[in-house]
Amino acid sequence: MRSCPSWAGSPSDGHAHPAVRYGPRPSAAGGHWFVSFLVDDQATTPAQHAMPDTAVGVDRGVKVAAVTSDGEFFDRSFITAGETVRYRCLQQQLARTNKGSANRARVRAHMNKIMGRVRDRRGDFCAQTAATLTAKNALVVLEDLKTRRMTASASGTRAEPGSRVVQKRGLNRAILDKGWHRLELALASVARYTGTRVVKVHPAYTSQRCAACGFVTETNRESQAVFRCKAAGCGHTAHADVNAAINIKHAAGHAVSACGDLGNSRSVKQEPVGRATGRTPA
Repeated sequence: MRSCPSWAGSPSDGHAHPAVRYGPRPSAAGGHWFVSFLVDDQATTPAQHAMPDTAVGVDRGVKVAAVTSDGEFFDRSFITAGETVRYRCLQQQLARTNKGSANRARVRAHMNKIMGRVRDRRGDFCAQTAATLTAKNALVVLEDLKTRRMTASASGTRAEPGSRVVQKRGLNRAILDKGWHRLELALASVARYTGTRVVKVHPAYTSQRCAACGFVTETNRESQAVFRCKAAGCGHTAHADVNAAINIKHAAGHAVSACGDLGNSRSVKQEPVGRATGRTPA
């Protein structure tokens, strides 16, 4: 027997409530059985965090799963090289099977078993990362990323086909693989035990703004990892994700302008800026 409790409830309810579920897990989860018990552990959310003056910003990315404003990097691979090769072979086998056949069901079962292990590792990673962040910080700040919208297909229809479909598919896969939404849920769950507040801020400018002087231009971010401020007299340099995490942390203290719908061709973390000044239009 395998016990896999699934937590339910809100961070502000004062108690941890495991959800009750009985029966077999879906085949997509590997075909295992599990049982969950509802237990009142009498735990209540602390009125105040053990370190009330601590705060951290967290930037979620496709290269590194989570980077903090303190310069910590949280990442891991959820699938081994051998599993990748094995899964690719199974995909080729699946393409050669007939729909509804026993061989097809067998191949799909093997594929689901591999993906089940990947999901378990991702869940473990998110739980451990959330526990580390909430144990050390009274405030955890995230970008308010609409993951479902960001990972929507760009294929379009036969009459109106989408653009850059292959690139968008790769981005969707990377976002889902890093478990952005699952980390957010894990933070909300474990925060009930530490008294941590989890705040989401608008993602505008976080990857373009200099954390030192506030200068905003898309050229500040020279590459995925390198940030170098182009403002005269500043020259601030940092890892691009750390710089973004600092901006996320700062955004929790004041309002951030909304950027509206930028479409699939642009990052939701970017907004138009004045080309002459490199600053946000008033």
